[in-house]
Amino acid sequence: MDEKIPPNQDRDDAIESSTTPSTPGKRSLPHNVLITAILILAHFTTQVGLGQLLAIVQIIGASFNITSPSILSWLSAGYSLTVGTFILISGRLGDVFGYKRMLVIGYVWYAVFSLVAGCSLFSNYVLFIFARVLQGVGPSICLPNALALLGILFEPALGKNMAFAAFGACAPTGSIVGSIFAGVFALAWWPWTFWSFAMVLMVLAAVTALAIPDTQIRTIRPRSFAEYTSHLDLSAATIGITAMILFNFAWNQAPVVGWDSPYVLVCLILAVLLFPAFLYLELRVSKYPLIPWSVFNRDNGFVLACIAMGWASFGIWVYYIWQIFLVSRGISPILGGAYLTPMIITGIIAAGTTGYLLGVVRPAWLMVFSLSAFLTTALLTATLPPHQIYWAQIFVCTLVATFGMEMSFPAATVYLSNSIAKEQQGVAASLVSTVVNYSISLGLGFAGTVEVNVRHGDSPEEVLNGYRGALYIAVGFAGMGLATSVVFLAHTYWSGREGRKVEASD
Repeated sequence: MDEKIPPNQDRDDAIESSTTPSTPGKRSLPHNVLITAILILAHFTTQVGLGQLLAIVQIIGASFNITSPSILSWLSAGYSLTVGTFILISGRLGDVFGYKRMLVIGYVWYAVFSLVAGCSLFSNYVLFIFARVLQGVGPSICLPNALALLGILFEPALGKNMAFAAFGACAPTGSIVGSIFAGVFALAWWPWTFWSFAMVLMVLAAVTALAIPDTQIRTIRPRSFAEYTSHLDLSAATIGITAMILFNFAWNQAPVVGWDSPYVLVCLILAVLLFPAFLYLELRVSKYPLIPWSVFNRDNGFVLACIAMGWASFGIWVYYIWQIFLVSRGISPILGGAYLTPMIITGIIAAGTTGYLLGVVRPAWLMVFSLSAFLTTALLTATLPPHQIYWAQIFVCTLVATFGMEMSFPAATVYLSNSIAKEQQGVAASLVSTVVNYSISLGLGFAGTVEVNVRHGDSPEEVLNGYRGALYIAVGFAGMGLATSVVFLAHTYWSGREGRKVEASD
């Protein structure tokens, strides 16, 4: 039951969620393991949604008679666009309506539009793209609320650190598992990839509802639409989401219709105009801003810039390595998934290494290491001869790529969390997740533009030239990110030195 608000209590102070103390010791070990597994699956299933499309994108394209490479890239970019765009507002919805409730809703939403994606075979590719775009809203709801539950249900200790490490480590595993199962189902009929996934997600929703403790013993909700609007920051959120969607849409649609298309230019201009309006509302008007003031500083800007460039590079790499597998090498989706299976092992190693290094070195060093891994991976793939032996370069990529993924996300989350007030810790992970997923989608838009302009014809040589042109954009992003991370590292040492001088003078 909701707790009544004392008559003399200020209403603004009452619009808060009370949570139970973290009491893992009162739960059995199997229950704790089950809770951890369910919450980790929020990240795992997000990556399954990405990997299942990459493995069979050519099969899906053929069933819809899609010949444009730019439209094919939309099938992946649309999903990452909404995953990245809606995370911040989804985290705020969890604050108001309950993290467990929103996690269940996220799984159900994800399942419904996975079902629609499979059924789109009976319509056209436009419905499939819209289904993929709306499918991405599901994991955007699940991710921040699962992270919030992990933080609430477990006390700060080794177990909690390992849970967060496992949360990150499941990213490559989820993508590879998704790609392998997609390849298996595609042997029969590709819609079963999405229909079977929808069934799994519905089971997860039911298990979540039954097994996860309700951490919020009371939620004092706003009593009017105006209070909902204020607490959820709906005005700024609407403008910010619209700007992000329009900007991303312009870059991903331009390779399809050309930059001379009026509506592409209009979308880009509107996005550029809306971004300052969003920042103004967040900084000057919003009573409960989605992004707190403390985030807007130089150090966090360095971190988020590194994350954006590193993951834009990764998004391009993971899409085009699959195109090289499926088109240039002509292998099956199942074999392509097998090619990438070493990433499961290296992902676990990278996550464990990162968990150890976070307590030993500065997070800035981890950003340098991760950007170096992103750059190495992109370079090896951009220069890859299509029929070269697997062990020469592709295998090396699987050993290196996960260190970029597993080091950058936790390092950025830790750094941002240290600059944000204790009651706003959920913002750090949500903001990093937003930048990661949005950058993947936006990077594909840039890469698609380059591929279309570099490729002249449909011969295998020209197709490969297009892929390499796109991959060199990934090299450029990773290179800029590495340079930024080095500057950031130097800045942290300089700031520390200046701080010690001030302390000595005092």
